[in-house]
Parts: sequence; C-alpha cells; structure tokens
Amino acid sequence: MASEKRRLPMNVEGPFFVDSECTDCENCRGVAPDFFKRDEAREVHYICRQPSNEEEEEMLLQALEFCPAEAIGRMAA
Repeated sequence: MASEKRRLPMNVEGPFFVDSECTDCENCRGVAPDFFKRDEAREVHYICRQPSNEEEEEMLLQALEFCPAEAIGRMAA
C-alpha cells in the first residue's frame, strides 16, 4: 500500500500520489497516460496532473488498482 510518508517530491499537490516503491513498470501510463510522467534520473513515475472530474478520477483509481508495486496512493479525504 502506498504511503504518504514515502510520497515522491515531484508529484503535483493533490490527493493522488506515487511513492518511492515505484518500480518504473509503466502500467500507470498505460491506464492513465495524461496523469503520469517519468522521472528519468530516478527511474520512477509520478503524478503530473490531478483529476478534474469523476471520469478522470476513475482513470487514476484504475491505475492505482493495476500498480503491481502498490506505489500509487490516494490521501484520505
């Protein structure tokens, strides 16, 4: 399970985040390509844009479910 304590600093502010457990598998970009970018130096992905509607939020929730490292998280409301 993703941890806010391990949240990568390059994530944009908001409820969704990627933590340091990311294995750079690119599954997230396959599911929600507009919301993830790759940090070449660290070889991890991070959230570059937060969702602005329910449809976009659902895409990020699917990416969260498909993450084999469980590195994508959502802060509690």
